[in-house]
Amino acid sequence: MIARRHVLLGGLTALIGARASAQDRIRVVASFSILGDLVRNVGGDRLEVATLVGPDSDAHAFSPTPADARTLGGAKAVVVNGLGLEGWMTRLVKASGGKAPLVVATQGIATRTLEGAVDPHAWQSVANVKVYVANIRDGLSKADAAGRSRYEANAADYLGKLDTLERDVRAAIGQIPAERRKIITTHDAFGYFGAAYGLTLIAPEGVSTDNEPSARDVARIITQIKLQKIPALFMENIVDPRLMRQIARETGAKVGGTLYSDALSGAAGPATTYIDMMRHNVGELSKALAP
Repeated sequence: MIARRHVLLGGLTALIGARASAQDRIRVVASFSILGDLVRNVGGDRLEVATLVGPDSDAHAFSPTPADARTLGGAKAVVVNGLGLEGWMTRLVKASGGKAPLVVATQGIATRTLEGAVDPHAWQSVANVKVYVANIRDGLSKADAAGRSRYEANAADYLGKLDTLERDVRAAIGQIPAERRKIITTHDAFGYFGAAYGLTLIAPEGVSTDNEPSARDVARIITQIKLQKIPALFMENIVDPRLMRQIARETGAKVGGTLYSDALSGAAGPATTYIDMMRHNVGELSKALAP
């Protein structure tokens, strides 16, 4: 009986400790799913991370709700991509009434532009994501000085994993013949990837999914695909595939797999983390572009 009582008391103590630990976690909000994963890797179990734009969802077209404002209002820090991706964030911060500092993950990154617009999709380069991680580490350390050593250790561990990822991505793309490293995607989310790893990309919708291509734009792209003999086009997890299917029918280009551009997959998908997303995308590119 005494032994059983000790077991029960031990279990109760562990349960109370777990609840207290959860309550002690620092509330941090990330603007979209890819950032949420990076923040979790840096913050570890010290943080409770909420993500505004979830898996398979489009941050370009996101429309915040009053519940999102309440989520933001209770945060210790808010991590955003910046570069114009979250055009709705200023209004949301004002509506929330919160005072949490904004951590801009892209601070210090060399940006690219397309037709005068800044490309916000800097996470498609692993080298850029190392900058994201450093900015997140420093931002969390300022918001929660007591956790600085934890954030530094977690960031160092994750940066090592990104080094391995970078080597693997370069090796995989290096196996694709240079003349076949040409693809078309729905919107121009892979410009940093193309610049970093040597791919030519065409996208009918520009840098934002809010941009509807005209009939003239689509005709121009169809002509370009035929002239340049672009071997494959790819769907994206956040974009309606009908336009790409039309282009595939009219050009005869091979339809590759689905690429994850602006969002991770749901729990049952192949891209539940940033590292998994990059490995999945490279795998799909390698399969479709192999001679």
